[in-house]
Parts: sequence; structure tokens; C-alpha cells
Amino acid sequence: MIRDLAELYRHRELLWIWILREIRVRYKQSILGAGWAIIQPLVLMIVFSVIFSFLVPISTSGIPYPVFSYAAVLPWTFLASTITFGIPSLINNFNLVTKSYFPREILPIGALGVGFLDYLIASTIFAVLLAGYRMPVNTTILWVPLILLLQILLMLGVTLLGSALVIRYRDIRFLVPLGLQLWFFATPVIYPLSVVPERLLPFYLLNPMAGLIEAYRAVFLASEPPSPGLLSFAAVFSVVTFIIGYGVFKRLEVSFADII
Repeated sequence: MIRDLAELYRHRELLWIWILREIRVRYKQSILGAGWAIIQPLVLMIVFSVIFSFLVPISTSGIPYPVFSYAAVLPWTFLASTITFGIPSLINNFNLVTKSYFPREILPIGALGVGFLDYLIASTIFAVLLAGYRMPVNTTILWVPLILLLQILLMLGVTLLGSALVIRYRDIRFLVPLGLQLWFFATPVIYPLSVVPERLLPFYLLNPMAGLIEAYRAVFLASEPPSPGLLSFAAVFSVVTFIIGYGVFKRLEVSFADII
């Protein structure tokens, strides 16, 4: 794996060029352009706030629901966008895969690069919400780079594994939207962790995104460090997922051009 990462580093300029190309393609002939990076999580936050503040009220321990939901919608949108565009990236660019040599992981990583830009743009709305609701922000936000890194490793592992397998099993393309929907409802994005029945909690927390979402909320909304137990499990799961996903991707890489 070290050799593969070193090879990827040597092609870092190509990776950067590919990310810029993906950004241009994503928003080409779009009236709002990068504004869609803000619109999607913002609209979701508004809809969830109306439903769970007025129609089906949910207790958020005194935290305004718009802030509570957006703190989770923001990283979730990053994950969903990366996986959605990253897994089919090899198939969508089969002409490049079959005609020239380069580290093939550049293609799915490009989707993560675009998703990260959207994440940064949409974060401005979160900053406005924190200021508007006068939420205190202190040194606990220094945990954010670590939490974000773990989420990126998790997304890369899932995306690399999926993009390698979808070449052999095209049904994965249809499973991705369904899988993301199920994963969304199994993650405390629109509801607090406290509503999960205690008897189900040990199984529920096997979802690494549950720990990461709770970590984001802890440092931003409660001004507390993340739960050591939840963050440790999420860290181990994310690193292992990345190692497995990248390992499978590189093992199958030699057959991509023949199968695709």
C-alpha cells in the first residue's frame, strides 16, 4: 500500500487537474453553479426543521433544530455526494481506463475532491447559523480536522471498494441509492441519538457515521470533546475500511481495462 500511495503522490498534479476538470463538468451550463452546493443541504435542513419542529416535534436538548440538523446534514451530504459520483467514476470514464496508464484511483478520488469543495462552500451556511443562534464556539472545534479525516478515510474506503466491484457487478449501481437511503435513516442525522432504544444502541453504534455525526455535534453544539468510545470505534472502522477498500481496488486494477 505504501508503494501505491507513493505512486499516487507522484501523480498528484494529474489528480489536481482531474479534480478541477470534475468541478467544471459538474457545474457546466448550470445557472446557479456552485450555489447548488449550498442549496441542497440548506433545503434539507429547512424541510427537516419544519417537520421535526412543528409537525412531529423532536427534543434536541435545547439546541435549535436548524443548527442541530445542519450539523449532521453537512457531513452526510459530503458522504452521499462522494459515494454517488465516485463509485461509477471508472465506468463513466471507461475511455480513459482502457487507453492510458495512470493510477486509476484518481478517478474516484476526484469525486471526493469535488464533494470536499461543496462541503467547504456549504459550511458557510453553518457558520451563519452558529452566529445567528449565538451558539458558543470554543477550542473543541480543533477536533474537527481529525473527525473530518476519519470521515474522508471511511468515504474513500467505501468509494474505492464500490468503484472496483461495480466493474464486475453492475447491479451495484442500483444498490448505491438504496444503500445510502438506508444508511441515512440508520444515522442520527434528523434525530438525536437519545431516541434510539437502549437495547438497540450497541447494534446501532456499529454504524461508524453515527459516531462521527455525534462527534461533530459534540464539538460544535455542546462545546465538548467527542465521546472517546464512539470516536475510537469510528476511527478503527474508518481506517480498516480504507485499507480494505484500497487493497481490493489495487488488486483488481489490472483487470479493469479488460472487463470494462
